[in-house]
Amino acid sequence: MDFNQIFRDRTKNFSISIIKSLSILPYSDALSIIRKQIIRSATSVAANYRAVARARSEKERFAKICIVVEEIDETQLWLEIIDELGYLDQEKILHLRSECEELVKVMTTYKFKLSKNTTA
Repeated sequence: MDFNQIFRDRTKNFSISIIKSLSILPYSDALSIIRKQIIRSATSVAANYRAVARARSEKERFAKICIVVEEIDETQLWLEIIDELGYLDQEKILHLRSECEELVKVMTTYKFKLSKNTTA
């Protein structure tokens, strides 16, 4: 399995974990807004990472990875808020935050690598 396939799967599985974890929580106005935002940002990570792998040029690939980095960073923010509000149990939130942190690091590194290739 290659790097792109590994991270296509990881970003998709991360999105699914977010959806499953938050879908079981009871309705409230505040949680509804947070749930919508984090599901949107997490699924955007997966969708845009797929687009990175299918980019037609290095500039397009770089533009897409920039979106991925923005969206995974936003997802990280929502996870911090969910954690601070105590919406999920500690084991679940720690797992999600850990995977999110790893994805932030990988995608940021990939963006940096691509930025060198597109400016060279």
